[in-house]
Amino acid sequence: MAVVLALASAVVYGASDFLGGLASRRASVFAVVVLSQVVGLVSLLLLLPWLGGSVTPADLGWGAAAGLAGATGLLVFFRALAGGAMSVVAPVTGVTAAAVPVLAGLLGGDRIDGWAAAGIVLALVAVVLVSAEGGLRALRAARPDSLLPALAAGTAFGVFFVLLDRTSADAGLTPLAAARTASVLLVLLVALATRGELRPTRPALPLVVVSGVGDMAANALFLLATQTDGPLAVIGVLSSLYPVSTVVLAQLVLRERLVAAQVTGLVTAAAAVVLITLPG
Repeated sequence: MAVVLALASAVVYGASDFLGGLASRRASVFAVVVLSQVVGLVSLLLLLPWLGGSVTPADLGWGAAAGLAGATGLLVFFRALAGGAMSVVAPVTGVTAAAVPVLAGLLGGDRIDGWAAAGIVLALVAVVLVSAEGGLRALRAARPDSLLPALAAGTAFGVFFVLLDRTSADAGLTPLAAARTASVLLVLLVALATRGELRPTRPALPLVVVSGVGDMAANALFLLATQTDGPLAVIGVLSSLYPVSTVVLAQLVLRERLVAAQVTGLVTAAAAVVLITLPG
């Protein structure tokens, strides 16, 4: 069940990112991020009477810390995209975000068999390949000023997963309310401090709303996956395969052309999932 939930979170994360990317073409990034975060929070609060749990102060603390980490990663990521090559920033951020929970899980005592270990390695490779819109040549030509912010953003995203995993299984989705409240406040404060445009355009509004609900749904699926006692190393890397669904949607909806590295990445991701789900 943990594998299914983690893969579902990856699919929904990727779809949400795709819609958020479309919205960002029609409105400012701050407007898209802030409104989508608020929409996600509202949708979660409406569901908490049914999906909440027995939460402790520690659960709320871990959730809030996760939200701050995720929001920090988001801000650093967009800043990195603005100042560096997207073909470098996206894959480096993606593989770092996937590697952090894997490392944390293994250090925390996760035990995985040989097939799953091989699948995790392939999944990390797949994240890089699928995200490499400019091909591997762009990665080889990467400069340190592009790599460092991408590494920082990926680390923050990975820490978000790790901190959510620290919440108790009885907490339900309540820690996500603390996470989203903290992230909304941080992003809003930064937007106000930098005088970012917070009013979305009318064409972008439906995309932002659906993206916000989808992002929260993906967070919920990830949290539920961790609450099944599945190994974080596996859950984290499977959830981090979200660039696959983003790339597939871009190809189907926008007819974007995939480079050879991305096609290889899609095949590698499929092989990784097969290996991870093989019985030990």
